[in-house]
Amino acid sequence: MNKHFVGDTAVLLGRSLRHIARSPDTIITTAIMPIAFMLLFVYVFGGAIETGSDSYVNYLLPGILIITIASGISYTAFRLFLDLKGGIFERFQSMPIARSAVLWAHVLTSLVANLISIVVVIGVALIMGFRTGASVSGWLAVAGILVLFTLALTWIAVIPGLTAKTPDGASAFSYPLIFLPFVSSAFVPTESMPGPVRAFAEHQPVTAIVNAIRDLFTQQPVGADIWVALAWCAGILVLAYLFANVTYRRTIS
Repeated sequence: MNKHFVGDTAVLLGRSLRHIARSPDTIITTAIMPIAFMLLFVYVFGGAIETGSDSYVNYLLPGILIITIASGISYTAFRLFLDLKGGIFERFQSMPIARSAVLWAHVLTSLVANLISIVVVIGVALIMGFRTGASVSGWLAVAGILVLFTLALTWIAVIPGLTAKTPDGASAFSYPLIFLPFVSSAFVPTESMPGPVRAFAEHQPVTAIVNAIRDLFTQQPVGADIWVALAWCAGILVLAYLFANVTYRRTIS
């Protein structure tokens, strides 16, 4: 690794964050869809959904946070695509900077932008009645899971950002990820689902992540869910990181 990696990454991260600061509509757009889903489910469908929870917004919020992240990473792929097609990568290659710093700057930008969107969504949820007795350690555990999940999905986003032929193609990969929470325990208990759908819902990563966050918010014993969630996030992160770096080396070679 280049000895200037940290400094190079910091400089490029500052560049990316300045672009976001000049175009805050990216974060606003990322937060609008999850908030719209939250309003729709709580005020339109919430009364007809039996979850066993005192407040449906409390039950719903963990899934909405996952959708927020899945929606936000599409912009990572889009920004990466624009830099690649705009010749920025070639300019960076001619400079004495660490090659991996370019990717890490985009990944960390995604992390910052998504965390801001998550704070906005939680703020709206509080206005809608979300309440939690979670301790500081509980909140830190939730933040850790969300950070790990964001990094995992962001490294997935790097791959289409480097390989897509069009801007729409770069960001379209996120649509299945946004849909995934709907076939999980995010909105309704999996017990209410028909057999094959229930089997899929109970064994896909979003359910374990949502259940772990929900238990932390409600101060319930998290059991095995948190370890399953962390295993999913770590496994996806490692594989996505490896494939993204292989794709990056092939792209710039």
